[in-house]
Amino acid sequence: MQLRAPAIVCATRPHGETAIIARLLTEEAGVVAAYVAGGRGRQLRPVLIPGNLVEADLRSKTEEQLPFARVELLESRGPWLSEPLPAAAISWVTALAAAALPERQAFPTLYQALAAVLDAICVAPSARGWVMPLLSFEVLLLRELGYGVPVGRPADDDWQAILTTFDRLGPELARYPLAERRGDVMGARVLLRERLRRIHG
Repeated sequence: MQLRAPAIVCATRPHGETAIIARLLTEEAGVVAAYVAGGRGRQLRPVLIPGNLVEADLRSKTEEQLPFARVELLESRGPWLSEPLPAAAISWVTALAAAALPERQAFPTLYQALAAVLDAICVAPSARGWVMPLLSFEVLLLRELGYGVPVGRPADDDWQAILTTFDRLGPELARYPLAERRGDVMGARVLLRERLRRIHG
């Protein structure tokens, strides 16, 4: 495997003393798990934050081998991680993509949609500006994976209907794409829902 492309960091886990395994979503190759040497070091730790956009250089000798990755920061979501609502939203959508999408299967529309949701979270002045794109991303993910969801689109200005739709989608996500990992991943969605509850319609 040889690929150089923009990628969204979706999840990381420690590997050995200083490395990490990163799950990177690319438009061309889908989710790719890759070994990043020094990923927990001072230089790369702020680069490999879920939600960040990086330029990834992925290389492996065989298709079965875990590729090595070199990454350069293109866009940081770090400034928004100190804000409870945006941080919860970024944590949830990246965890969902990392857990639900099969490896090395391209979903270009989901890549574009996730990038758009992350942009909306960081640009909108409040959650009202990004919660609908977030719900649209969830519905799109379910449909792209083959799960039809009969959920109508609530009005943009009907906050209660938006929260009702949010609550209806949760069980669908837990039952289908996250069936094997719903506990740890859905916890991020529960936290986001709790923070959204504090916004009054």
